[in-house]
Amino acid sequence: MANPLRGEVRKLYKTLLYLGREYPQGSAYFRERLKSAFMKNKDVTDPEKIRKLVARGDFVIKELEALYFLRKYRAMKKRYYEPEE
Repeated sequence: MANPLRGEVRKLYKTLLYLGREYPQGSAYFRERLKSAFMKNKDVTDPEKIRKLVARGDFVIKELEALYFLRKYRAMKKRYYEPEE
């Protein structure tokens, strides 16, 4: 019997892999950490536990997006405004 949450987990992995392309420490570093995190939890079969792990992954997505937006904001601010002294 296939797990009905498998699609959600795969979507989460793909989304995180896509977001990891711009990670400050490099995409290879992010990909390695992502793979190890997913492999650590590969034997989890309890649907409630899987849902909690997916929710944690969604939180990580939000944190990464915030990190990227902040980085873009700082770059734009540096370009258009004089440094305050």
